[in-house]
Amino acid sequence: MLAKSLRLFFLIVCVQVVLLVNAQEKLTLATTTSTDNSGLLAFILPDFEIQFDTKIDIIAVGTGAALKLAQQGDADVVLVHAPAAEKALMATGAVLNRRYVFYNDFVILGPSGDAAELHGATSTADAMTRLYESGAEFISRGDDSGTHKKELSLWADAGLEPSGRHYLEVGQGMQATLILANERLAYVLTDRGTYLALKDKIELEIVYQDDPPLHNPYHVMAVSPQEYPEANYYGAMNLIAYLSHPDTQEKIAAFQISGEQLFVPSAGTVELEISASQTSESE
Repeated sequence: MLAKSLRLFFLIVCVQVVLLVNAQEKLTLATTTSTDNSGLLAFILPDFEIQFDTKIDIIAVGTGAALKLAQQGDADVVLVHAPAAEKALMATGAVLNRRYVFYNDFVILGPSGDAAELHGATSTADAMTRLYESGAEFISRGDDSGTHKKELSLWADAGLEPSGRHYLEVGQGMQATLILANERLAYVLTDRGTYLALKDKIELEIVYQDDPPLHNPYHVMAVSPQEYPEANYYGAMNLIAYLSHPDTQEKIAAFQISGEQLFVPSAGTVELEISASQTSESE
């Protein structure tokens, strides 16, 4: 009798555990490969999952694909860095409550010899012109990601349209593109975070940096419950509030690779506005 009662007790406990697990809320976050590969999300999101009893499913793709997921209602919240594309999507009503949460920057990497002499460039437009005129090989992500959009805008701002055998579009994520560029000792545009994550594994080095057109702002947006009633809008707004909270902003500032800070918290600040002649979208 006792044994039977114990079995019944343990059965009830197991059922309760299963119910609790199933009751855990789920939230789908569409973001970029560079954001995910940096390690930042793994650093800051576990606390959110515990605090809100929510399991976050991360879909890491290019910015264009991430925004497409939001547009189709296949994500609950999106974290990307392509301001013009974000605003265009907001205008359709598919997303709302866009918040500026942090930023970093882009850098141009090249071989140590720097045949294109980007070290001597006086502006980003000058750097792109030197690349173009030198005939040095440049590896482009070519994947409609924010980094790809940024790269195209930099060429356009310099009045250039790259093509030919020295310009290779690979249709890959940031890490894969950077590794290929390293193998070919070619030039490449990358976010600083991915560079720092791979710095000890590659020979390429920074040949141009620290110019306003290379600014890289990140925004988080919720998928509209009016457009997609099945979207987890409540969870999305919890994540937006969490990312904007001072405690999380401090964690973002504290995140480092090889002793270097990757992202600068920006919640509650005004995004740097740069004229179209200087910059466009970012990854």
